[in-house]
This record gives sequence, structure tokens and C-alpha cells, in this order.
Amino acid sequence: MRWLVTGGDGMLASDVLGRLAVTGEPVLALGRAELDLCDSRGVRDFVSAYRPRVVVNCAAWTAVEDAESHEREALAVNGDAVGVLAEACSRVGARLIQLSTDYVFDGRARRPYREDAPTGPLNAYGRTKLAGERSALAHGGHVVRTAWLYGAQGHNFVKTMIRLSAERDTVDVVDDQHGQPTWSADVADFVVRLAQSDLPPGIYHGVSSGRTTWYGLAREVFALLGADPDRVRPVPSAAYPSRVSRPENSVMASTRCAPIRDWREALHAAWPVLLRSRQCSPA
Repeated sequence: MRWLVTGGDGMLASDVLGRLAVTGEPVLALGRAELDLCDSRGVRDFVSAYRPRVVVNCAAWTAVEDAESHEREALAVNGDAVGVLAEACSRVGARLIQLSTDYVFDGRARRPYREDAPTGPLNAYGRTKLAGERSALAHGGHVVRTAWLYGAQGHNFVKTMIRLSAERDTVDVVDDQHGQPTWSADVADFVVRLAQSDLPPGIYHGVSSGRTTWYGLAREVFALLGADPDRVRPVPSAAYPSRVSRPENSVMASTRCAPIRDWREALHAAWPVLLRSRQCSPA
């Protein structure tokens, strides 16, 4: 299969490319400089000429805070551009895999969110990503919701905790938001397997199994570093005032395909990779 990966210089895209390197299938990864998804004509012309069999859209406006005051701009990337890309994919018979987020939910559920659970985003970022989901689905695309991503590339919570462990005696971390820390390499594998399967279009949840809080994740990171986990102190979300409302419970259930492994198992497997990345090597 001929693959196209947008947002090609991001964390997840890098892992998708790594996974595809093993299969030997032809793949083209493009960043914004090579393919601006907000250029509707450019997107249509490129997809028509390249004629990929699978398109993995990792491109997104991910600045959650900024989206509150720039929702129109965020929607252009996360919603409108997805519609154009999805339509272009449909015309050439390409399978679109659109990445989405737990932020499409309101976080009030007491049980894990199934793929068919009602949505109700609390913030601008969630609203724009939900718009992208709807556009992808309208043209027969596959939507993969994931959450709490960490990996070797870019900035993420796990790397931040590794850095702070060397800089501070104690670290205050939120303990009233529940979710599933997920290794981007596991999501990449999930995406590739989905694309190669005969599973029908629709919504899929690509997150680690189990659940924890940011505080619980931070303690696990400290333990892996050989540091005292009690240096991590639990605090409520109110300790970090923000204009962005975040879901208290964003735990998702994977009922349409095999779930990803437990988050602790994944973090332990990812650990050597994380420590090898230059940005997060402990000092």
C-alpha cells in the first residue's frame, strides 16, 4: 500500500513512520511546509496526483490553551481541513485514518467511554476535534481517539516529569483527572494494524488499558528513575488555574478491536527509548 502521513514531523507521525519502515511499504510524510492542509486546492491536487491507499492525518492544532482565543483558526485545521482531506481521500479510494482525542467527552461519566458514547466537549480544542471526526466519518473515514500521549519525540508529560525530578525536591501534580497514559509507538502500531485490517469505517479507541491520574503517572515515572515517588505531591486541578476546562474522567473503552496493553506495561517498555532521547535524558 502507498501511505501518506500528514503532520509528518510530529511525535505520533514519527512512530507511524518507524512502524512502516519495518513493513517496507512506500510512505510519504509531509509537514505543514510541504502540505498545508488549510490550502484546500493544494490538498485536493496533491491527493489526486499521489493517489495514496492510506492517509494517516496526524496534523492538528494542538495548542489547547490558545484554541480558547483562536477557535476559528483551530477549527480551520482540526475541522474544515479534515473535511477537504476526507473528501479527497474518498475520491481516490484512499482509507483515511483521522486522529482524535478524549477531549470530545465532557468527563462526567462514571464508566469508561465507549466508541458510541455521547460527546460533549468542554473546550474549544475538543469542539474543533469533534468537527474533524464528523467530517472524516461523513466521507467513510476511520477515527482513532487517543489520549495522554508520550513518546521519544517532542514535549510531553513524561519527559517533563523526568526533567523536574532532577530540578526540584518535590513536584505538585494533579490527582483529580483520570485517564490512560499511552505510548505513541503503541498508537502507531494500532493505526497501522487498523489500516491493514478489514474493519469498517467508524470510531476506534486507541489508548492503553487501565487507568490512573497525572499524579499516579508521575509517581510511576519517579519510581522508574529510582527516585522517591513520595516527592510527587497530589493537588487538585484548582491548584493550576486555567481558562480551559478539562474532563475529569477521560477513560475510554476499546470495544471494536483488540485493546492496547496496560499503561504501566507500556511505560516500562518505552522507558529505554525515552531515556535515549536527548530531550529527556536525566542529568
